[in-house]
Amino acid sequence: MNKITKTLLSILTIAFIVGLAFYPKIKKTFFSAETKEKGKEKSGPGGKGGKTAVIVTVVKSTRLDDMISSTGSILPNEEVEIRSEIAGRIILLNIKEGDVVAKGTVLLRINDDDLQARLRKLGFNKKLAEDNEARQKVLLQKEAISQREYDIAVNSVNTISADIEDLKAQILKTTLRAPFAGKIGFRYVSMGSYISPSTQIATLTNTNPAKIEFSIPAKYATQVKNGGTIEFVTENEEKNFIGRVYAIDPKIDPQTRTLQIRAQAPNPGNQLVPGAFAKVNLILKSKGSAIMIPTESVIPEAKGNKVYVVKNGKSVSTKVTLGTRGDKTVEILDGLAIGDTLITNGIIQVKPDGEVEIKEVVK
Repeated sequence: MNKITKTLLSILTIAFIVGLAFYPKIKKTFFSAETKEKGKEKSGPGGKGGKTAVIVTVVKSTRLDDMISSTGSILPNEEVEIRSEIAGRIILLNIKEGDVVAKGTVLLRINDDDLQARLRKLGFNKKLAEDNEARQKVLLQKEAISQREYDIAVNSVNTISADIEDLKAQILKTTLRAPFAGKIGFRYVSMGSYISPSTQIATLTNTNPAKIEFSIPAKYATQVKNGGTIEFVTENEEKNFIGRVYAIDPKIDPQTRTLQIRAQAPNPGNQLVPGAFAKVNLILKSKGSAIMIPTESVIPEAKGNKVYVVKNGKSVSTKVTLGTRGDKTVEILDGLAIGDTLITNGIIQVKPDGEVEIKEVVK
């Protein structure tokens, strides 16, 4: 490599290093004008920024109630474990799991042959005792026997009659009938099984109407009355259900300082399943209609609160007076009117009197 070539390489290397060192300044100088022009094109007329995309809702009147929120459980209207009052062998089993039965339906029968035999024997004894009582009565009228002997004969008839009534009651217990209309649960015995009063045979459940059990803080104890309305939802159903308070515990639980309440709700379609969790709103007092808006629409300020509404394509700041607060909504006492277009989403980017573009209207 000759001297000229080395000199050229040295010059190029130095120029490259200098270029790297001054590249940011060169870039800023030559490209700042182009960047500004592009910025103006994006900014739109006047360079004040484009329209802000927002989500809005139309202000409307809704029902406002003074209510307490609580949690509870769904209970069946009636539920019983089917058990026999006496021991014996099953000779008739009319229990099918999942079947709906009417009140009085025969569910099972226990063998009663021994009881029927004892009943016939007592019938014969009663006939003999009645005949003896009739003869003793004739003898008493003729003063051939004492009153005491006649009373013994009468007592014998009465005693046998009582034994017969007792035995008939025992025979009735060998037949089990449904105490109310309901749905049969799991069965735990089979045909021919020997059962006793401690043997669980099956379960019978009635779920219409359903009961809702929940509790409220003790301070509201004097405000709740029988017949009060509740609204509730369950974990397996999204729809709102309506119920009525029918029972209030007469005392406050000293451990939790809460008052237990039970309500009933129609359940013809069996949508309310016993054991399910329920989120309950107990309505203490209805305040009528009011303007309720989402809580996130309100912007706190040092001297109050404000919201943004859309008028003529622009966002307009409006001061509001707040009332009752809910979980996700707040009552507006002053500052908004029914029909106003309220901005609910995109508030952070909104500026007073700035142009906005409605992206979605939430109902």
